[in-house]
Parts: sequence; C-alpha cells; structure tokens
Amino acid sequence: MTDEAATPTPGTPLEAALAAPAEAPLAAPTAPAAPRRLPVTDVSLVVLIGTSGSGKSTFARRHFLPTQVVSSDFCRGLVADDENDQSASAEAFDVLHYIVGKRLAAGRLTVVDATNVQPEARRQLVKIARDHDVLPIAIVLDVPPGVCAERNRTRPDRQLPPHVIPRQNRELRRSLHGLEREGFRKVHILRGEAEVAAAEIESEKRYNDLRHLTGPFDVVGDIHGCRSELETLLTRLGYVLSRDAEGRPVDAEHPAGRTAVFVGDLVDRGPDTPGVLRLVMGMVAAGHALCVPGNHENKLGRAMDGKKVTVSHGLQESLDQLAGESEEFKAEVRAFMRGLVSHYLLDGGALVVCHAGLPEKYHGRASGRVRSHALYGETTGETDEYGLPVRYPWAEEYRGRALVVYGHTPVPTASFVNNTICLDTGCVFGGSLTALRYPERELVSVAAEREWYAPVRPMVTDAPGAREGRPLDLADVAGRRIVETALHGRVAVREENAAAALEVMSRFALDPRLLAYLPPTMAPTATSRREGFLEHPDEAFAAYRADGVRQVVCEEKHMGSRAVVLVARDDAALEKRFGVAGPGAIWTRTGRAFLADDALTAAVLGRVRAAAERSGLFEELGTGWLLLDAELMPWSLKAVELLRRQYAAVGAAAGAALPVVLSALERAAGRGLDVDGLTARQRQRAADAGAFTEAYRRYCWPTEGLSGVRLAPFQVLAAEGANLAVRPHDEHLAWIDRLADADALLADANKAADADGSAAPLLHRTGRLVVDTADEASVAAGVAWWEELTGAGGEGMVVKPLDSLVRAQRGEGRPGGLVQPGVKVRGREYLRIIYGPDYTEHLDRLRERALGHKRSLALREYALGLEALDRLAAGEPLWRVHEAVFAVLALESEPVDPRL
Repeated sequence: MTDEAATPTPGTPLEAALAAPAEAPLAAPTAPAAPRRLPVTDVSLVVLIGTSGSGKSTFARRHFLPTQVVSSDFCRGLVADDENDQSASAEAFDVLHYIVGKRLAAGRLTVVDATNVQPEARRQLVKIARDHDVLPIAIVLDVPPGVCAERNRTRPDRQLPPHVIPRQNRELRRSLHGLEREGFRKVHILRGEAEVAAAEIESEKRYNDLRHLTGPFDVVGDIHGCRSELETLLTRLGYVLSRDAEGRPVDAEHPAGRTAVFVGDLVDRGPDTPGVLRLVMGMVAAGHALCVPGNHENKLGRAMDGKKVTVSHGLQESLDQLAGESEEFKAEVRAFMRGLVSHYLLDGGALVVCHAGLPEKYHGRASGRVRSHALYGETTGETDEYGLPVRYPWAEEYRGRALVVYGHTPVPTASFVNNTICLDTGCVFGGSLTALRYPERELVSVAAEREWYAPVRPMVTDAPGAREGRPLDLADVAGRRIVETALHGRVAVREENAAAALEVMSRFALDPRLLAYLPPTMAPTATSRREGFLEHPDEAFAAYRADGVRQVVCEEKHMGSRAVVLVARDDAALEKRFGVAGPGAIWTRTGRAFLADDALTAAVLGRVRAAAERSGLFEELGTGWLLLDAELMPWSLKAVELLRRQYAAVGAAAGAALPVVLSALERAAGRGLDVDGLTARQRQRAADAGAFTEAYRRYCWPTEGLSGVRLAPFQVLAAEGANLAVRPHDEHLAWIDRLADADALLADANKAADADGSAAPLLHRTGRLVVDTADEASVAAGVAWWEELTGAGGEGMVVKPLDSLVRAQRGEGRPGGLVQPGVKVRGREYLRIIYGPDYTEHLDRLRERALGHKRSLALREYALGLEALDRLAAGEPLWRVHEAVFAVLALESEPVDPRL
C-alpha cells in the first residue's frame, strides 16, 4: 500500500553514485546535458547538499522564490553581521532551524541553502521535517572539487583554507551511499556543471491534495463486505449501477456528476468482500469515486503480500472469499490497496476524508505518523471491559475549519461533533450503512439486511451521555474560546466574559440541556437629527435601503420582557431530543427561568401546547416540540422589583419634591423676585416627571394566575430537524396568527368554566406593516404607523428585513457582510424610561452616543444564535449547541451602554 511519506523517487541515479570510486572526482561533461526534471512536492523541505562553491545559492535563486530559501550564510549574518564569520555558525544554525520550523508549520515549501555534507547537519533537518510531517527532499550538487576551488578563489569575500573543499568533497561522497536511509524521501543527484545548469524543478502536488475537486460528494461509511447494502445505498443516492456479463456490479455513476468517497474498511467480516472491492475499484478507475484506506485494507494487503499478520477481526473471511477469485483479480486488489492515500483534502480544503479521523495539524501532511493516525486513530493506552483499546476523543478537541468525515469506530447513529462526523454505523454488525451528502450535510442510511458479524462491544450502550457522545462539561466553555459560525466566521469570547457567564449559568440558569437558544441583543436605529427626537424610523429605512434591502417588516414592540418558550407536544418529545422530560420551559435573555411560579409556567406552556395542537403547527412542521421567541407581558411580571426600586422611586421623589419647589417659587414671585425662568424650568421638570410616571405605568398591570398574563410570540425559531429562524418573517407572523386564533377559540370554549379569568386569550398577535424602503409613500406610511403606535403610548417598533437572513449589497451586486437582523425604533415618551424624565433637554449630548460596539455585538450574538439553531437542527450533541448559546451569554458581559 502506497504511503505518501514513502513516495517513489523517479529517476534518482543512486546506482551510479554508489558505483563511483570513493575519492574520484567526476569530470565535467564535454557536451550540454539533456534537461533534467526534478520533482519537488509543493509542501516539503528541500535540502541542498554540496561543497562550498558548488553553486547551491545560484541554484536556489534560479529555481525558488527568495522567501522560500533559508541560507546559512544569511543566518550567520543575522547573528554576527558577517556571513563568513564561522565562529557564529552554531547560533546561525539555531536561527536557521527555527525559521525552517516556522515555515513548515505554516505549510510552506522551504529550501535550506547550506553545505549539508555532514550527516549530523542533515539529521537535524530530517527531524524537523518529520516533526512537521512533511517530506524531506535532497538535491545534491556533485560538482568537481577543482571547479569549486576555482569559484572560491574568485570570491574576494571568501577565502577558504586549502583543506576545506577536499574534506567537504570526501564527506559528500560518503553521504551518497545513504541519503535515503537517512530519511530523505526523494533524492536528486546532479553530476557536474552541465547537469546542474540543465536541471528544472517540477512542482508536484501532494497525493492527498485534491482541493481542486469541489464535489458534490457522497461520503460512504465502513462497508465491511456488505455488498448488497452498498448497492442499495448507492441506488438510494441516485447512482446508476453497471454490471459485468455475470451480473456483478462493477461501476456506479451518478447522472448529476456527484462523486462517491469511501472512508475505508471495505473488507473483512461481511459476506462479499470481493464484490465490494470489484464495485469500488471499478468506480475509482472510472473516476466516479475516491477511496482512502482503512486499517482492514492495510492488514489484508499485507496478508496478500505474504507478510506475517495475525488473522483476526474478520480477516479470515476475506482471505477465504478471495481464494475463489482469479489471480488477475487478486493482483488488481493488491495494486489498488497499495495505491490508496491516507486521506484527502477536498473542496478547497473545506472537506477532509480519512478512515479514523485526523486533527487539523495533520491535514494535507505526509508522514508515517499522519498515516498511522488516519488508519488507526489514537488510543489512550487503556482497554475497555471488552478488551478493546479506548480511543482518544480527538473530535471533542477539534476546532478546525475543515469538516472531517471518517469511520472506524462504530456508533449507533451518525452525528456532527465539532465539525466532524463518524459514518461507521455498524452495517456489518446489524446496524446501518450511512452516507453523508456534501455540501448538503444530509445523512442517508440503509438498514443492514442482517447481523453478519457479532460485535465484540455492543453497538448501543446505556452509559450516561452515550446518546450525545458525552454530557456537558465545564471544559467546553471555560477560558478564552473561539466559536466557528457559518454566517459570521470566528467569534471570540474573552476569558473574563466566559467567567462572568459561567457565574450566571452555574448559579441562576435553567438546566443547560434545555437552553438551545438565547436571544441576541438588538441595536437601536441610527440617532435622529429631527427636532425633539432621539430615534425616528427615517434612519432605519434609510440604513436598510443603503444595504440593498428593499422590503422590511415593521413589528410592534410589546410592553413586556423577552422570553424564549420551549413547548413540547408531550413529555417524551423533550426527553428524546433534550434528555429532560417535561412540558417545556420559559427563560429570559440570560437563561434564567422567567417565572418563579412553576404552576404558572406549566399553565402558560399548557395553553401554548394546546394552541399549537389545535392550529396544526406540530403536525405541519413534523415535530414534537417548538421553540418560540416572544414577549411576555406585563413588564411588571418579571421586573416588579426594578419598577419599585428604580422607576417608581424616581416618580415618587419627583412627585413629592417638585410641587414643594413650585410652591416656594410662586411665593418668591409674589414677593417681587424675578424667578420666572427658574419657575418655567421646574414646571417643565414636573411635566417631564409626570410623563415619565405615565410611561412606565403602561407596562404594569395586576395579574393573578393566568389572568392578565399575555404572551406575544413573533418568531418560531426551531422545530425538530429544522432551523426556522432563517425563514422570511411573514411566514413566522402567519404561524403566530394561527396560534393566536387557535388560543382565542380555546378561550371562548372555556369561558363557561372560567373562574379566575384564565380563560381569556393568552396569545397575542404582533402588529406589523411591510414597507418598501425605495418607495416614498410606503416609507411615509411606515413613519405614520410608528407615530400612531407611540402616540397611543406604545413602546415603538422593530424594523427587520422581510427575508430575515440578508447580506448587504456592496456594489455591482456583490454581497457584503450580514445586515442587522433588526433595529429598534423607540418612541419619544418611552425613551424617558431609558434616559430619564428630562432627557429631551439633553438631546444634543445624547446624539453623540456611540452605536458601533452595540451593532457589532448584535451581529455576533445573532450569528451565534443561528449557529446554535443550525447545530440543533443537524442533530448535533447538545454540548455543541450549548457552546454557541453560552458564547451569547458571555458576550453580554462586554461593556456597552445599557441604555442602547
């Protein structure tokens, strides 16, 4: 089986080198040499070897970029200001090795320009290459010593003692016998000046680098000889099978040009290893499939080559089945398995396929260590109760950009973990054969026809956390974190913010298994310059128009607090997905239980459940649970202490003090004092205080049980297997209307039994108006609607792109970044609650408020929220969902003006 780390060396003339006399200099050819092509892998360490004056630096300049060449002379100059100061050689090579290591770590072709004629010098470079899992390549410039000596004599900056070049030449000639044994995977020897001059470097891609192939792909898990199930799966995926004269499948092609990718372990244990090989080999040969090796192919190939192996784990079944095949077929199988490459980079590096999984540092690298991990994975050194090795959970620590698809370790169901997925669902053990459609990220499975081979370890375990891979863990969220989002790239969470969020989560939040989503913060519209206004709809419409958003929906802001509602159709539905049985939960923006009264929470959830059932929403969305974004009213239901201590106190103080002040001023005026200006100002303050009190009182009303409680959902966030938050807002509002109508009908039906007012409608519609930002009349209608809402005492409105998920247009239709998912436009009187009773007297100063950080925070939290819903919909483990949710809570600790 071919190993990328042991790439064959085309045209390496080692035989001639070994045949040359140990001390005999080679004469320069009298005729020009034919062009000599030297294959060099695109990511590798090229070590130039030759005596001083052999032309290594000239060769490097001619064939490689200046940035690719690391010269010992240059490094000597860095540390000693003199490239010829041999006393600085030790320090210079320390620098050289450091630079080489950094370049190789970054995946850069690196060329070392030094004599490198001594084995110890080469040994250190080979070790660095191995440490970074790249191929070391030797290029030897074997130029006659007389030529080298003459070149050195003509260099005024370098005069070497007479013994140096002969000594280096002797060391060079001794080296030619063992460069490959030293670890060089390719060795190119150029003899004489003519061959050096005629040489041409030919860059070649690594065998595993197929980034130019962009798919679409169908990645198939471990088959283990289950040929019939493979045929069924390929047919279900849309492939058309081709058969030979005996009716055996020998190829399969997808009419839409999709490519199958097999993760290895085609053989052993199952009923028809030759049939699987015949089909997969035919697909690969026809260009309809790719295949990486599994550990079972590795062992079978060694056995077929006559090497000593332990016959176990189903190998005997393959050997027995292959014994009935022709010698020609078996030779094809051996050649096929030898040619398999440990892993592939596909789709620009966004997809990595291997057998046993691969950490990011090994992607695209080539070494025995990489191949071993790709074939066998990594173990902890322990064995379980079945005597099998315990696998190191590398996927739990994976944070790479590329999706890694692998197999090797059977799992009951395939699920995404940290942008990785294991597709070995134990077909040969009676489970299923699974494929991942990429880039769709859809899973397609077919059940095994029977249990073909009894597993040593049971496929399903009742261990805690087994269904999700493992339970939630402090390590998932502690410290500085980087969360990868599909819509906004990487979002960083500071360590101090994570600590603050951990405090909230551990002391106050609901069971984190239920917290599938936290609402993002929302930025206000740009500050208005209109007389008397801090916020106005004009700026919101103009901003969306500038971003290329034509249609927006204006939604009424309710007089309550943000609430997320998770409602289950039945208790078992929540247990199945979230691991917690019950009717559901209601929580705040910080993950705390919204209501302290469990009975009231159950009553609210019961009404929402009944409305969803009656409206047919559970049935239509094919789900046992719904996740809603809503406002729960009144505001005093959650914030009664805030109202008493802050807002009521301000109103009471103003109500007590200002009448006394005005009375005193009136008496002073009666005595002839000029206090008209001061009196007018205090009367305005009294009026402002009255307006302040009136504003916050609108958000307070008495409740008892369900009586007086109102829930106004405005978005259906998610259902089983679906992130609904990316749907257009008119769809959401239509669903909400159906829920509200169903709740009203239920309330009417229950009026006869209403003893405490709980039969009054609970669910409320959200008022809305669609505005065309490019139509002046439509914009004017939007402004008028806002004025009507706020004039009647309403809080204001939220303006959102109708299509929900929108990117800004940046010239010639090119998409830019995400636009704000919504901006709030609050009414003039409501802003008194936020900025204080007399804020209108300070508008010039308040207009200088900075919105940049708030807007950035809103976009990051929005992207994290959608990422959590995507992971939830994809069936990823809850700890993966919780990673994004926790990041939203952590970002809430960033310092930002709370009035925004």
